[in-house]
Amino acid sequence: MKTKGILYLLVLLLLNACYKVQPPEKPERLLSEDEMVSVLVDMAIVSSAKGVNKKRFEDNGIIPDEFIYKRNNIDSIVFAQNNEYYSFNIKQYESIYVRVKDSLTKLRDKHKLILEAEKKEKTKTDSIKRAKIKESRGASLKLGGTSNKKSKTKFTPKTN
Repeated sequence: MKTKGILYLLVLLLLNACYKVQPPEKPERLLSEDEMVSVLVDMAIVSSAKGVNKKRFEDNGIIPDEFIYKRNNIDSIVFAQNNEYYSFNIKQYESIYVRVKDSLTKLRDKHKLILEAEKKEKTKTDSIKRAKIKESRGASLKLGGTSNKKSKTKFTPKTN
């Protein structure tokens, strides 16, 4: 029984080795490399966002794939055909993915700068608020608001 299984496997491997892969046909609507990069960048961003907060997508009625296709004026068939077409040529597909990675890195760096600027602005605003609070406390002390005098009640420990 085992020998028959091994024999079938060897025949399948032999037939598969003799099979020459045909390149996919050029899609009716071929996306440029720039368009393909844009679609793949959008997919990476939406995939990350979906992983972080899937509930927000659901609450807003956003279906990630449909959102990407609509944004790039394509449908799932156009994407699948173009993905198959470009992925057959490994070097071309690799160059597309290098551009996708570069685009994502630029976006990440841009958003980091924005977050840092917002942090600085918040720190500046917080320090202004603290200064105003100190100033208002000082004014209330001068007007006789709260007193800094110590209480005259003495603490005496209990002895047994």
